[in-house]
Amino acid sequence: MSNVLEHYHFLHEIPELGFQEFKTSAYIADQLESAGIKVTRGINNTTGMVAEIDSGVPGPVLALRADMDALGHIIDGVACARHTCGHDGHSSVVLTAAQELLNEGAIKKGRLKLLFQPAEELGAGALAMIEGGALEDVEMILGFHVRPLEECHVGQATPAVIYSACSTLEATIKGAPAHAARPHLGVNALDAAVQAVQAVNAIHLPPGLTWSVKATRFLCDAGVTNSVPDEARVVWDLRSQENAPMEVLKEKVTLAIQHSVAALGAKADVAVLKEMPAAEIHEEATAVIRAAIVDVLGEDGLLDTKTTPGSEDFFYYPVKNPQVKAGFWGLGTNLVPGLHHPEMRFELSSLEIGVKIFKAAVVRVLG
Repeated sequence: MSNVLEHYHFLHEIPELGFQEFKTSAYIADQLESAGIKVTRGINNTTGMVAEIDSGVPGPVLALRADMDALGHIIDGVACARHTCGHDGHSSVVLTAAQELLNEGAIKKGRLKLLFQPAEELGAGALAMIEGGALEDVEMILGFHVRPLEECHVGQATPAVIYSACSTLEATIKGAPAHAARPHLGVNALDAAVQAVQAVNAIHLPPGLTWSVKATRFLCDAGVTNSVPDEARVVWDLRSQENAPMEVLKEKVTLAIQHSVAALGAKADVAVLKEMPAAEIHEEATAVIRAAIVDVLGEDGLLDTKTTPGSEDFFYYPVKNPQVKAGFWGLGTNLVPGLHHPEMRFELSSLEIGVKIFKAAVVRVLG
């Protein structure tokens, strides 16, 4: 048996938010270095790191990417970090695969790079790694994600997951304060914010497109209950299966917010909090993953490509580096009740399968 569950249990107990993965990155780096793998810590002055196994023989440069950050939740009124997206599993799988590949002498040519990335949930970690030069000599990069039960069971894997573009917009809506007994002297920011939510809900894109937009946060409080509030903040989550419609959707949402609040005498400043591009994957990389899945699970374990409304900052790697062949696959884990749910859980035995698939993919490129 591999060390993947040992790594997982340790990382699962120390969840850390994006760009704060100090214990997580230290543990991973220490484990890699103790195995004899060269590690460069603090990529771009973040918690990100790049490790490398060099065969000493000319050949391609392949990268495996794992994300490290946990999610922030408010549970029973207490803010906390919790691994509810499986990033602890992702890091454990890539870490274990690297250790085993080195021990087995499986890399016969070229170099294997291992990217342990911070802040995927913030949509900023991949960009930080790119700006830090992590991908400068990489020819192919592979990533993966544990999948929900309804998509993929244990013993199954999909060679490609087609993610959607995602944008998070926040509107700061400014009204004018007044006593609640004299509302005509003010502009109620709460009323304006409600108007904005309804206006955004009335947006339509062509029915042939796959997209959605919904309000996900609403903050408004004058501090007392007998005053008209003069400020409200609302956050919207936007999704689109393709990148071009996302630009149209952002423009429509921004105009709907600004015009609807203006009708009540308020103003809105709309800012983009984070963005992630839609998937761009390469057929050659997908072919490598497909063959590796069959190597491990047989034809019965190979599923078709899956499309998801979820988003992944992994796809900044090929978007910002078009010469890099990117592949992103999904591992069946029987994950329930869903990603980002506070009680998310999955069958840990599936992580062993993830290690084997990544190893098989590496051997096909560098073996």
